[in-house]
Formats: sequence, structure tokens, C-alpha cells
Amino acid sequence: MALTTLWDSTFVGEKHGNVPPEVIALHGWGRTGADFSRVLEGTNALALHLPGFGSAPPPPEPWSTSDYADHLAQALKGHPPAVLVGHSFGGRVALRLAARHPECVKALILTGVPFVARSGGTQAPLAFRLGKQARKIGLISETRMEELRNRYGSTDYRAAQGVMRGVLVKAIGEDYFADASTVRAPVTLVWGEKDEPAPLRGAQKSLEYFPQAILRVVPGAGHLLEGNLEEALAQALQDLAN
Repeated sequence: MALTTLWDSTFVGEKHGNVPPEVIALHGWGRTGADFSRVLEGTNALALHLPGFGSAPPPPEPWSTSDYADHLAQALKGHPPAVLVGHSFGGRVALRLAARHPECVKALILTGVPFVARSGGTQAPLAFRLGKQARKIGLISETRMEELRNRYGSTDYRAAQGVMRGVLVKAIGEDYFADASTVRAPVTLVWGEKDEPAPLRGAQKSLEYFPQAILRVVPGAGHLLEGNLEEALAQALQDLAN
């Protein structure tokens, strides 16, 4: 698959079909646009590598998902609205884009967006909680605090480095229901029945906020773009084209 830029911007991605792209796909955390290779077959699309992932350099500072959306909107300026397909972190960015820059978005297809906190979570270990309090009042060094973060943080947190760790921290603390209530583009939610990082109940709750949205539950599917979840996303794209 050919690597190309989004018009004259610094955004890069995998090109499908002809240009200009009618569909723009945004991947999840720690992933790349290659995740959409089968979903986008037969479409004129661009599966972006968001800044900080794959071959794309990181942003100059820890961006929020709103920052990602604003920079993407600048790249899309002057071009026809596109269908946005967003998975997980990419879905957060797509939702921000639709809320803040509606002129860029023809329709939204979202999957695995963490609208609510992960279920079944446990409280952080006591040592980590005590360390955070001690760091706030200067009793331990930043070096020691970083050791605790690397020991007790999530897999994604431990894997993220530099600026991207700051991006992750910002994203985890963001809320999305308020933005959902302002989205005027039609929304299709394609959700794995067994998605644990982004539980189905969050997608169900979002229907109370989106002005026009439908939810398609994919039996047995989880969070990653594979198997019947891929097929359901591809079908949602086809349905929009018809």
C-alpha cells in the first residue's frame, strides 16, 4: 500500500483507491493506519498514521484529542467533507473533529471509543498512591516517581515515551458525551459485544447524546479490528455509499 500525504499537510497515511479520499480512517492507540487495510478495500480512502504513531513524527508537545482534531481540520481545509472512520483513540479524534469542525465531516463511523471508564478496574496500588502524594509535597524526587509510574502504570503508559506519554494522560482524562451532543453528522456505532477497553454500555449511553446515531452490535467481537468487527465496519461504509 502506497504511503502518501493528506493533500499538502504533514499528515501521512496508507492510500486506498483514488484521490482525493472520500473516507479518512483514524487508528487506535499504539496502532497505525495499516489496521484498516481490509476495511477500506474498494474505497477511495486514506488511513492516516496519526502524529506519534507508525512513520509519523510525534507532535511538538503533548496534544489533546482536540489539538489532533484542530490540526487535521487545517489539513482538510478547502476540501469536500469526508466520511470519518475512527477506532479507539482515533475515534476520540474523529468525534472532536465532527464537533469542532463540522464542515470537514460528512458522516462518522466509530468503534471502540472509550466513552466511559473501563469496567472491572481496581484501585492503583497503595505504594503508587502514596508516591503521588509524596511527590506533590516534594518528599520524593521526580526520578523516583518515574520509577513508580513505570512499575505500576498501564501497559500503554509504560510503552509511551516522552511527548506521547503526555498525550495518553490527556486523552484518558477527557470526556466525550458533551461533544457528542453537538455532532450534526449522521453517526454509525459499530461495537464489539465483548469490547473491554471500551465497553458496549458506553456506546449505548452515547445514543442519548448523539442527535442522529445508530448502534450495530457485533456478536462475539472484541476491541481490535479483526474478524467480524472488520466485516461490520466495511459493511457500514458500503451502506453509507448506497
